[in-house]
Amino acid sequence: MPNWFIIANPAAGGGLVKKVWPAIEAELQKLQIQYVSNFTIGPGHATTMVQEALTAGYRHIIAVGGDGTNHEVINGIMLQKNVPSAEVNYGLLPVGTGNDWIRTYGIPRDWREWLPQLFAAPSRLQDVGLATFWAGGQKFERFFTNVAGLCYDAFVVKTMADHQIKPGNRFVYLWWILRCLFRFQPTPCTISFDGQSIQESCYTINIGICKYSGGGMQFVPQAIPDDGLFGLTIARKIPKWDVILSTPRFYAGTIGGHPKVTLHQSKNIRVESASEHAVYVEADGEFLGECPAEFRIVEKGIRVIVPF
Repeated sequence: MPNWFIIANPAAGGGLVKKVWPAIEAELQKLQIQYVSNFTIGPGHATTMVQEALTAGYRHIIAVGGDGTNHEVINGIMLQKNVPSAEVNYGLLPVGTGNDWIRTYGIPRDWREWLPQLFAAPSRLQDVGLATFWAGGQKFERFFTNVAGLCYDAFVVKTMADHQIKPGNRFVYLWWILRCLFRFQPTPCTISFDGQSIQESCYTINIGICKYSGGGMQFVPQAIPDDGLFGLTIARKIPKWDVILSTPRFYAGTIGGHPKVTLHQSKNIRVESASEHAVYVEADGEFLGECPAEFRIVEKGIRVIVPF
């Protein structure tokens, strides 16, 4: 049996990971799993920790947390140079406030159900996105494994981060979506992909590898995690009352039926502001910075453990 390196974020789920960790350890011992575990101590620590684990020779990684922990661990796997990223077996034990990524694979939300399966479950390759963006006058890169959002989506994430709000469930996130709605003005953007360029005032732009975000919403229902393409959804300027009435579409995956929304697929995407106003960028629910931003697909960049 391989040795597993487990990275647990004690702050995930509003401190839930720390509370349930003794029960997780008891189950691991019951399953006779050989493992080493470590707690993160702050933002970004999971990224550093997984790089150190892979340098030390570990090839089987488990993260205990939510979408934010998942985001950090994926960046650690992709940034390290010791082993091809696709040769690392990675599993997520979902104990966090945001658990959108697991929806694509049908990973159980209850860790008690998933943990006994995880160590014998199969793995599959998934694409990864690489976002290039600007923050504080400097250019940065960040990998993401689920969905990136620009314009309104990023405005909501930034506002929640500014208020130190964690989306505990879909209702909290939906409340903040509605709260921010009347403060946001659609932003003129230039979106370039597949040899074409679209200039529009956009309500939101979503770039997805997987299709769920924001507590189960499907802004990129056309996204497939291993087809080598981003799902790209462009929502042009929509009246605020129409946004509210269209909320059921977000969850049903029928957003493409709205006359102001178009669905596309592409390997490479560039978004720029077409005015003096900033166009914000978020990925996997983490606020990143501003445009100009570029998005490139890394085909089958990670190997993830999923249910049978």
